[in-house]
Amino acid sequence: MTGSVPSILKPAGRRSSAADDIEYEIKGAEMQFVEIELDPNESAIAEAGSMMFKPAGVHMDTVFGDGSKPDTGFFGKIASAGKRLITGESLFMTVFSNEGPGKARVAFAAPYPGTIIPFHLADIGGTMIAQRDAFLCAAKGVSIGIHFQRKIGAGLFGGQGFVMQRLEGDGWVFIHAGGTIVERELAAGEVLHVDPGCLAAMAPTVDFDIVRAGSIKSMVFGGEGFFFAQLRGPGKIWLQSLPFSRLAGRMMASAAGSVATGGSSFSGWSWGTGSSDSVFGGDSSSDGE
Repeated sequence: MTGSVPSILKPAGRRSSAADDIEYEIKGAEMQFVEIELDPNESAIAEAGSMMFKPAGVHMDTVFGDGSKPDTGFFGKIASAGKRLITGESLFMTVFSNEGPGKARVAFAAPYPGTIIPFHLADIGGTMIAQRDAFLCAAKGVSIGIHFQRKIGAGLFGGQGFVMQRLEGDGWVFIHAGGTIVERELAAGEVLHVDPGCLAAMAPTVDFDIVRAGSIKSMVFGGEGFFFAQLRGPGKIWLQSLPFSRLAGRMMASAAGSVATGGSSFSGWSWGTGSSDSVFGGDSSSDGE
């Protein structure tokens, strides 16, 4: 039985903003991509290598940093690119500009199975903190910077590292997360314990810390790592059900086991201590953060 591919259509509605006021459509289910509609002279920025297709009338240019401040001097651009390097991203960002007389659509694809989440930054206070590698694309004018963890413990053992992405502006931004997305609003003082790698994004008002995952026995044999991420409200959080590092860890463990056992039925055996995950929460790999 066949059916139409699910999509989310953002209706046209112009807003007054510093960033270009784009429209978009998200297509697909497990392997999503987003089509961004550009009016003449509008632009979108995207992570290098994420483009799926574009019309001939859309010009592609590579810039240092995020391209949010085109009038910035050479050293300012170097500083912007350096921030991206700290978060593990490429020094360069790609800018797609519609130089034709009519509307044009350019598409950007997610790098692995999961969900593309659209945010209009003006609706959430102008700032959002996201895991590293989460950014996919945005309206030109959105700034992609860095957010440092203020607490040493959270940086060392929180699974996200000391540095996360800080997205600022008043336009549309799209991030990609693994699996299914859960959005929750934490009340002031409300505390939630999560696997560190499952945190996809959060409001800057949310406090991020780490706590021990129970007793020594639970930490060693519970399979959940040594630490949980502790999120304290107020503010919104977005959780992903399948961090890429967890998926990659399972695949690597399975492949290594198959090689070691010659593909026997016991190739996936483990002690149940989170062999595919980091002991510090299951997601120390920067690929899924």
